[in-house]
Order: sequence, then C-alpha cells, then structure tokens
Amino acid sequence: MKTWRRKGAKLLAGFEQQEAAVLRGLVSQLEDMLRARAEEAPQDELAELTGIKTGPSESPNDPVLSRLLPDFHRLDPDNPAKEDLDSAAALRSLHEPEVLEAKVGVATVVLNTLSPDGGDVRLTFEQADAWLSALNDVRLALGTALDVTEEMPDELPEDDPRSAHLGVYHWLTWVQESLVQAMSD
Repeated sequence: MKTWRRKGAKLLAGFEQQEAAVLRGLVSQLEDMLRARAEEAPQDELAELTGIKTGPSESPNDPVLSRLLPDFHRLDPDNPAKEDLDSAAALRSLHEPEVLEAKVGVATVVLNTLSPDGGDVRLTFEQADAWLSALNDVRLALGTALDVTEEMPDELPEDDPRSAHLGVYHWLTWVQESLVQAMSD
C-alpha cells in the first residue's frame, strides 16, 4: 500500500489488488453481520406509525457484535437491579438502530471508494472520517475474534491458528494510523 498523504482537501493512498480484496472482504463481512443484526429488530406497530425505529432490547450473543454494540447502560455485574435491566433494554432498543445505521453507512463508504481491483483512493475529509470509523470497527471485530490483548506478542507461533490473521490486524492498524497522520498534517 502507498501510505496515505494529504493533497489539498483530499487524502490519497494506493492499494494493491490483494490489499483491496482483503479490506473489502472484511468490511463486507462486517456489513453483513450488522445488517443481519438490524433485521433481528422486532416489528413494532407504534414504531411504524411514528417512524421511530426500535431495535432488539437484548445484547448480541455473538462476541464480535457484542464488542461493536456494547450496552448503553452499565450494569452492576454482582447485583443488577430490575430497573437497571429495564433501562439498559430500553436504551438499546432506542439507540441501537442509529448505531447500526451509522456503522453500515461507513462500511458502504469504504466499499464505494475502494475499487475491487485496488488502485488509487481519493477521499474527502468526510469520507476519511468514515474510513477511520470503518477501519476501527473492522479492527475491533478482528481483534475480538483473535482475542487480541495488550499482552499479546506482535507475532504468534506458526502453529497458532491466529498467526496468519494477526498480520492482517497489524496491517489494518497501520492503515488507520497512516490515515490519521495524513489528516492531521
């Protein structure tokens, strides 16, 4: 990848075809997961009448989705009160649809601005913000799936099934850091 650089009001980078395929594949998988979660939303007649979207009231069971869609209200793990459980469910139901829509939206920006064949990418600052959000979501998802921790070494033994994917995680980190640096130049 040609590192991100700023040229006037645009941010530019170049991606090899394989890099574009990896990034597009990860973003597409994440987008599919988020859309599937949105489709789990219960049908609510009042919401249809008022136009207010509601979502699921329970946290996702999938650890990746749970990381991307954390609770909006922290519960006392030792003593969750019924009122707190009700509050957490109501907050999730009200706000999760907006969060899902925003996450799908930034994924769509990446897919619309990165050709499947790779090549040069030219972004406005608004598109770059979307890229940063999408890259962060992909890194969170991949990091959760790989069980990445701060104590984890930069390289894993070759026989560790996560070793090949850890390199992708580090590359995504570099892409994100490079874009942040270009935006602040």
